[in-house]
Amino acid sequence: MAMFIRDITLSIEPSNEVTRGTNVTLRCQATVSSSGQEALSREYTISKDSNTIYTKTSSSSEDLLYPLSEARVFNNGKYTCKINIEGKQMTSVAKKLTVTGLSKPIIHLNKLVVSEGEEITARCSAPSETGSIFFYFYEDSTEIQEQQVVSNQAEAKLRLSSVGVHNIHCAYTVLITADSFKSVESNTVTVSVKELPITAVLDIFPQSPKIYEGDQLFISCTVQNALRTFKSIHLYLSRGNKLLSMGDTKVNHSSVALAKDPGAFECRLEMGDVVKFDTKTISVTELFSVPTLTMSPAEVFQNEYMALTCKSDRSERLDREDLIYTLDPPGSPLIPKSTGIFSGTALRYDFNYTCVAQAKGIVKHSKTLTVRPKVPVSTPKISVVGRAVLGQPFKILCQSDFGSLPINYTLLMGYDQLSTFIVRRPFQQALFTVSITEPGEISKYMCEAKNQKRKESEAPLSKRLNATVIVPLTHPILTVIPHPPEISEGDDLYLICGVKGTPPVTFKWYRVGSEQPLYTNTTNKNNTDYQVHSLSKEHSGVYYCEAFNHANNVVRSDSVTIDVRLALWKKVVIGGFCLLAVSVLVVVCVLCFRSKRGKREAAAELSVKPSSPKSDDSLTVNLTHDTEVYNAATVRVNGAAVSVWSERPPEEANDEESSMVSNEPDVEYTEVVHPRPVDPARVLLRKGTDTVYSELQNSPHGAADHHDYGSVEYAELNSEQPEINSYRLEVNNHQDLPVPVD
Repeated sequence: MAMFIRDITLSIEPSNEVTRGTNVTLRCQATVSSSGQEALSREYTISKDSNTIYTKTSSSSEDLLYPLSEARVFNNGKYTCKINIEGKQMTSVAKKLTVTGLSKPIIHLNKLVVSEGEEITARCSAPSETGSIFFYFYEDSTEIQEQQVVSNQAEAKLRLSSVGVHNIHCAYTVLITADSFKSVESNTVTVSVKELPITAVLDIFPQSPKIYEGDQLFISCTVQNALRTFKSIHLYLSRGNKLLSMGDTKVNHSSVALAKDPGAFECRLEMGDVVKFDTKTISVTELFSVPTLTMSPAEVFQNEYMALTCKSDRSERLDREDLIYTLDPPGSPLIPKSTGIFSGTALRYDFNYTCVAQAKGIVKHSKTLTVRPKVPVSTPKISVVGRAVLGQPFKILCQSDFGSLPINYTLLMGYDQLSTFIVRRPFQQALFTVSITEPGEISKYMCEAKNQKRKESEAPLSKRLNATVIVPLTHPILTVIPHPPEISEGDDLYLICGVKGTPPVTFKWYRVGSEQPLYTNTTNKNNTDYQVHSLSKEHSGVYYCEAFNHANNVVRSDSVTIDVRLALWKKVVIGGFCLLAVSVLVVVCVLCFRSKRGKREAAAELSVKPSSPKSDDSLTVNLTHDTEVYNAATVRVNGAAVSVWSERPPEEANDEESSMVSNEPDVEYTEVVHPRPVDPARVLLRKGTDTVYSELQNSPHGAADHHDYGSVEYAELNSEQPEINSYRLEVNNHQDLPVPVD
């Protein structure tokens, strides 16, 4: 098989100058002409700065692509592409790639605090860079170490120069090629080149101005003015990239003209390094155009009637009956109805059709037509998105399990159309926003779906919407058992919170003064209770309850005040103690009364005798003692005789006492002991000790505020010698009288 390499080029995409991180592609494009249909083995070589970096062998005529992913400065250089086919080689012109920008180096230290003279390890890295790299380590802007490595990081052991704070950093340099210097230009020499008389000649027959598809073409490639002194000559006849024939002095080729084939022919002459060529372009007129395949109707549903029409434009040289149409694949379920028309029933799945048109040995295929029968929409399902709350907007979803898009969904209430939503994209949902005022209204909603032109009665209709309607809660009522005035210590308290609304309901009980609930309970009933066993005074306070359901509205009850009273047994105990205290007090009073009464009875045993009246200023004192005298004085105040031994007012005496002295004036006794010296001239001595009692007798005729000392005297001595009473001691001017007592 003969062939020759026409050309090879290398291009850099997207540009010859890029910044770091750009994805660069080297495209090697070779133009080869060959005589046969067999694939040629091509060996590609990519070089950088004369060094081979990539080699690939391929039998494809497609361009060779060599990617430089995320180009770096290391990729700078001159690139060439060379192709080798069966010993024939050609190298492209070199293209230079320039990549700018380096990544910022990063330094890491193993220690941040070291002792004087201690060694630290520093690691400097150049992210994503490659090639031969020089790393430099600096201490306080002074270079202290340099390393050359073939990786993107280097490690150094450093000892810092002195005590104190030091700044360590690093930098790097990527070594690409050695620096180069350009010389001055040399002198200029003029050279003349003479053209050889040899030429290549291309002839195409027929030379008619209009060539149709199917016409036979004759092409020849010859050498003109060839001399014997010339070296060996090679001729190549090609059409586009297809090598038709090759020879030494003359090449001939015949073929059928096709409109799809390139119209440019080339006759190429190679003699050593001398290349000459001749080209001609012909125009081939189509007998018929590439057929087009169309479907009617434009949209078809499964199992519905459909028709495919295949059509081509004919030239004047072609009759209608010369053009034959067929469908590919041959097993198509559609049957030919007339020329170029095929009809039948749409399948239940997608199917690809191609129209084949042929005449006079020319065959042309239409573009593939994919028939996607639409799927009738299924009966839609209607549902509530989220929850339906009475009096609040909620969403209704209409959805069919299958059906081709677009689908028109219509929401109905009863049989009245409310709104329509068109679903045009996959996973799009038909949502309708509604609200109801009565729970029974929700069952009136239905949904209709259509994805084709049908009568309204044929559109599938969903069932009525069946969903739970959540009724918001009413104001809760808090009931207290037992009734608040009857709550006592030790009782069991029941706080019952009741609402109206849709369960489940969450109840919370609170006590004023506490932010956290005392108790939380979720129930499917509309009421529940909070129990407190064995109440005490600490449970007194203000309570209330809150409730909410899926309507998400929190309602709160009125507050109730719980006042825990004292327990009955405590009241009984306290009452008992009070009665006991009163009883003890009564007993003490009785004992005191009896004691006083005993004293009075003892005093009553004394002889109380009235003495003859004396003048108001007289005072009688009876004295009996062996060595000392006890004086008892009787004083008359406001016409009443008052004794200095008075014990209590007359009105405090009981009835029994009053009956005993009812015929005598009220008498009070007060015992006064006055130690006085004994006057032997006036007192009669006797053995023993005698008590002298002196009384003050209230005068029934005395004034209320007038204090006169009475003249009536009662005196009795505890003695058997009454004659002592005849001795009196009179005191003039009342100097020894006690202070008057009201």
